[in-house]
Amino acid sequence: MTRIIAGAAGSLRLATPGAATRPTSDRVREALFSRLEAREGFHGTVIDLFAGSGALGLEAASRGAENVILVEKNPQATAVITANIRAILPSLPEGTTVGARSSRVESFLAGNPTHQAQGVFLDPPYEFDGVDEVLHALIPWLSDGAWVVVERSTRSLGPQWPEGFTAWPEKTYGETALYFASFAAKGSHPPSDA
Repeated sequence: MTRIIAGAAGSLRLATPGAATRPTSDRVREALFSRLEAREGFHGTVIDLFAGSGALGLEAASRGAENVILVEKNPQATAVITANIRAILPSLPEGTTVGARSSRVESFLAGNPTHQAQGVFLDPPYEFDGVDEVLHALIPWLSDGAWVVVERSTRSLGPQWPEGFTAWPEKTYGETALYFASFAAKGSHPPSDA
């Protein structure tokens, strides 16, 4: 069973697409969200790439993100995301928007950025080897100061963060490795006179 852990929709159960995806465990999600809340909090737009059931993005909506975009190419998973959105929306603050995009992540990011994201979850299948390319493609979608979380197997190589990203210490939970970084747009932080 997957559920919303905290926030406006806390304890709401979410459907999962079964074998079509690999849901992030409640334990890992709880640790991930505790870390982000302590450091950054949730507001603005959050994008959930390779969304699966949508649990990461919907958790962010429950905790205060005003706009959440869930991107998933698997039709079965997209149908589950749509059902989960319908289930969670009545619990969210008025004005919160949550939408599903049925698309390959690479195709979605190649389009014109429609939002400047404050946060992005990147949780591809463990066998996916295009994480570094996705991070480069993501840059035009990020607001200054945005956070990005990449979830991988502990047996996979970690991401090679492009210029503009500052990595935080990674965390591991059993077979799961979480990589975090903040993004600063080039030239957004002028050198200090001191």
